[in-house]
Amino acid sequence: MGGGGKGMRVVRREEDLIPFWEAASSEALASFGDGSVFIERFVDRPRHIEVQIIGDGTGNVVHLWERDCSVQRRHQKVIEMAPAWTLPDQLRKDLHEYAISLTSAAKYKNAGTVEFLVDSENRPYFIEVNPRIQVEHTVTEEVTGIDLVQSQLKIAAGASLEEVGLIQENISARGVAIQCRVTTENPERDFAPDTGTLSLYRHSAGCGVRMDGIGYSGLTITPYFDSMMVKYTARGSTFTETVNRMNRVLQECRIRGVKTNIPFLLNCLHHPDFKAGKLTTAFIDENPQLKQTSSSYWQFANDEQADPKKTFQLERMLRYLANLAVNGHPSELGADPTKLATGFTSSVARPKIPTSQTASSKNAGMRHILLEKGPEGLAKAVRQHKGLLVTDTTWRDAHQSLLATRMRTQDLIRCADETNTALANAFSLEMWGGATFDVAMRFLHECPWKRLETLREKVPDVPFQMLLRGANAVGYTNYADNVVYKFCKQAQTSGVDVFRVFDSLNYLENLKLGVDAVGTAGGFVEGTMSYTGDVADPSKGKYNLEYYMNLGRELVDMGSHSLAIKDMAGLLTPKAAKMLVSALRAEFPDIPIHVHTHDTAGSGVASMLAAAEAGADIVDGAIDALSGMTSQPSLGAIAANLRGTDLETGLDPEQLGAMNTYWENVRSLYAPFESGQLSGSSDVYQHEIPGGQYTNLLFQSKQLGLTEKWPEIKRKYAQANIILGDIPKVTPSSKVVGDLAQFMVAQNLEPEDILKQADTLAFPDSVVNYLKGDIGIPPGGFPEPLRSKVLRGRGLDPVEGRPGAFLKDYDFEKERESLEAKYGKSYIDEKDLLSYALYPDVFAKWKEYESVYGDVDMLPTHLFLNPMKVGQEVELDLGPGKSKSVKMVSISDVDEDGSRMVMFLVNGEQIYMSVTDTSVQSKFAIREKAGAPGTVGSPMPGVVVSVKVKPGDLIQEGDTVATLSAMKMETSIPATASGTVKRVTVNVGDKVEGDDLLVEIE
Repeated sequence: MGGGGKGMRVVRREEDLIPFWEAASSEALASFGDGSVFIERFVDRPRHIEVQIIGDGTGNVVHLWERDCSVQRRHQKVIEMAPAWTLPDQLRKDLHEYAISLTSAAKYKNAGTVEFLVDSENRPYFIEVNPRIQVEHTVTEEVTGIDLVQSQLKIAAGASLEEVGLIQENISARGVAIQCRVTTENPERDFAPDTGTLSLYRHSAGCGVRMDGIGYSGLTITPYFDSMMVKYTARGSTFTETVNRMNRVLQECRIRGVKTNIPFLLNCLHHPDFKAGKLTTAFIDENPQLKQTSSSYWQFANDEQADPKKTFQLERMLRYLANLAVNGHPSELGADPTKLATGFTSSVARPKIPTSQTASSKNAGMRHILLEKGPEGLAKAVRQHKGLLVTDTTWRDAHQSLLATRMRTQDLIRCADETNTALANAFSLEMWGGATFDVAMRFLHECPWKRLETLREKVPDVPFQMLLRGANAVGYTNYADNVVYKFCKQAQTSGVDVFRVFDSLNYLENLKLGVDAVGTAGGFVEGTMSYTGDVADPSKGKYNLEYYMNLGRELVDMGSHSLAIKDMAGLLTPKAAKMLVSALRAEFPDIPIHVHTHDTAGSGVASMLAAAEAGADIVDGAIDALSGMTSQPSLGAIAANLRGTDLETGLDPEQLGAMNTYWENVRSLYAPFESGQLSGSSDVYQHEIPGGQYTNLLFQSKQLGLTEKWPEIKRKYAQANIILGDIPKVTPSSKVVGDLAQFMVAQNLEPEDILKQADTLAFPDSVVNYLKGDIGIPPGGFPEPLRSKVLRGRGLDPVEGRPGAFLKDYDFEKERESLEAKYGKSYIDEKDLLSYALYPDVFAKWKEYESVYGDVDMLPTHLFLNPMKVGQEVELDLGPGKSKSVKMVSISDVDEDGSRMVMFLVNGEQIYMSVTDTSVQSKFAIREKAGAPGTVGSPMPGVVVSVKVKPGDLIQEGDTVATLSAMKMETSIPATASGTVKRVTVNVGDKVEGDDLLVEIE
C-alpha cells in the first residue's frame, strides 16, 4: 500500500530489490496499517496527469478537467497545476473519456481522481483511481469555481449530480491555477525534514491567492507528522500571470525558525523548463541545482527579495541578539563581560568637524598625485614637500595594539567622510593588513575585503596604507608565490595604495618576494627594516648602524619607492632616531624616509620629532584617544609641537579635536578589550616586547589569574629572545619568542635548561618551525647548538633558503570549483578565493557563522557587543529608509533540552528564537556527531526504526545500516565506507538529530 510518496520505491538495480521492498513495506505498514507490496511497470520520465471526477453512484459521472502533477520528489507531488495547459487537446479529451468510462461503469460515488502517466510519445498509462479528495484539489476548485468538498458532502447525503448542479456541459476551466506545497524540509539535504519552533509565521494574501493550512509564531514542528505546513494556490488568467503571482506569494510569506522548501519552489518556478511547461516526473532529479537554495538568486526587482541572504537578514540578526542575550560572547573573543558598556543605547554620534583654515592652502592630496603620476611621482612629491607628512594609524595599528584588533568596520565608516577631510594633508591612512585581515573573519565575522572597498569609497583623497608581511602576505605562514602576487594585485585593485613590506627577520629573500609582488601590482612599495636593538648603544650587539645601512641599500636596490623604519616595540630613542635617519638621508637623498614606532616607554613623540629634524619625510601617529602606551605617539602632540615651524604638518587642530572626541566615545565601547595597562613601561628597553604583543600578553596573564607572574613573563621574554638568537620581533617571529617565554614560565625553565634538554623538551610548534627555517633565516644565522639539537631530536631536516620557494603554485581554479560547489557560484569571487587560500579554516568557520547569523557587521557596535536586556527596545537600521523597532520581551526558563525561548516584538509582531543555553547541562546526553572518515550520521532528525548491522559485521559502502523515520517518511541510511562495523551507537526507538553518529566503520 502507498500514497503521498510513502511506501513507494523505484528499483533500478537487482541488488536494491530486497532492501527497497523491505523499506517500502515497513513504511506502508507504519503509514497505512498494511505492508502489502504491489509491483508495477516503471514508466521513465513521464508526465503525471490526473483527472478529477465526481459521481453520484448511479453511473452518472462528470469530470472537472485535469491536473498536471509532474513536479515530484520521491514520488510525492510538490507543485500542481490545472489545467495541464501544454497537454495536446486530443489527448486531454481521451483522458477525460477514459476517466468517465471507467468510473461510470463502476457506478463510482463521490469525488475521486483517475491518474495516468503519459510518456514522451504522449501514450497514456492508467495508474489507479484515488477514491478521495486529494491535497491538490484546490487548483481544480479555483479554475472551475466548484466547491468539491461541499459537493461531496451533498452527494454523500443523497443528492444527485443534477441536484448539486454538476452538469458536464456547464463545467469549464477558466484561467490557470498553481498549487505549491510548503513543507518543513531542507532541500539541500535531500529534503530532510526539519524540526524546531517557528520564530515567525505570516501568510501571503492578495488577489488570486488562496491559503490552506495552519500555523502561528511559536508553533513547535516535530518529526512525528507530515512535513507539509501550508499550501498556497495562485490563480490567473494565463499561466505566466499565475507563475508571477505564485512567485510573489512565496516571497512575501514569512515562515522562519525551520528550514522550508520555499527557496526550492522559487527555483522551480524560475526554471525555463517550468516556464515552458516542459515537465516530467524527473524534473527535480534532472535538475539537482534546484536544491542548491543557499546559492539561489531570483528574478525580482527588489534585491532583498531576489537574494535569499538578504531575505533572511532580519531573522539572522535576531538570532544573533538572542544567542548573545542567552550565552554572552564566546571566551575566544576575549571580551571582559564585567566591562560591557550597558549604558549605550545608540551608536556614537558622527564627528562634527569645522572647516579647515589650512587645508585649502595645501596640495590637492597625496592620493591624487599617486593616481596621476604613479609611485615614482609620489616619491618625488614627498621629497619636495615642505613640512612633515604624517600617517594616521588609528584605523589599524592603534587599535591592534590597544584593543586586540577588535575595532569594527562600522565605527570606521561613521567617521570616514570626516577623516577624508581632516587628513587631507596626510601622507596616508594605515587601515588594513597585519592582524586586521584574519581578525575580521575570525572574531568580528566581517569580510576584510568589504572593509577595504567600503572605506575606499568613503575616503577617496587620502592614500590607504597596509602592512604586508613579505612572503607571509597577511598570514602567519608561508604561501606559494602566486598567492602573494595575486593577493597584492587584488589589494591594489580594491583600494590599497601604499604597501609597507617587511619581514619579521629582515630576511632579504622574503622581503624581495613582497617587494616584487607589490611592484608588479602597481603599488607604492615601502621597503621596511624591522628595528630592534639600539644603534646609539655599541654594546647592544649586531644591530648597529652599519647593519641598518646595509639593509637599506638592499631595499633600495630591490626597487622600494621609500624606506620605512618599523620600530615594533618602541626601542627607537630620540638619539637613535637622529643617528639612523641622518645616515639614511645622507646616503639616499631622493628616497622618502618613513618612521614608525610604539609609545610603550613614553618617548614616542620625542623620537618622532627627532626623526623629523634629522630628515624623515613621514612619521606615524595615532589620534590622541587611541595613542600612547603600546600604540603610536599622539598625532595631535606631534602636530602641536611642530606648529609654526618649517616642519608644520598642515593638520588643523580643531578638526583633530573633533575627531578625537569621536574616538574617545568609540573607545569606551571597546572597554571589554582593554588590556588593563594604565601607563607606559620603560622596561621595554630590557624585554623588547612589541606593542601589540605586550597588551596581548598582559591581557592573557590577567585572564589566567597570573597577574603576579607578569614581571616573570617579561623577564623570560628577554631570555627567550637571546636563546633564539636575538632576533627582530614582529609577527610571526614575535610569536615564536612569546611562545618560548610562556613555555619557560609554565615549565619553570632557565636558559641553561633549554640548551641542556633541547633534544627532549616539548617545545611549542612555532619554536620548532622557526629553528627548522620555516619563516626564514635570522640575522647572523640560527643559534647553535640549540638548532641542531632540536632538529636532531625530532628527526627533522632544516629548510635551506626561502621557505616559500619550495611550494607549488596554489591551484586557484581547483579551489574555486570547490568553493562554488559548497557556497554557490554567485557567492564566491576572487576575494573570497584569496581569503580561503590564506586562511582556509578561518574562512570556512566565518562562512558557517554567516549562514547562521548573517551579516552581523550591519549591527551597531553597542548591540554587537552588549547583550540586550528583557524590556529593552532598539532600532535596527537595515538600509536607507529600512529600520525595525526591536524589543526583547522575554527569555524563558531552560526547557528539558537545554534551550531557552527568546521572544521579540519587531514592529509590534511577535518573533520567537530558540537558543541552546550552553551554560546548563541538558537532561539528555548529547550524542556524538558524525563527520570523520568511516562514520555514518543521521541525515535528519527522526526516530530509528531498524538497525541492520552490529559490531563486527563486514559491510560494503552503500549497504543499509539503519532505517530512520521522520514525518512518516522512512529513509534507509547507507554505509559511507566499506569495512568492519566498529560501533553502533543507537537502538531502535532512539530519537536522533541531524548528523548524530549512528555507526562507525573501520
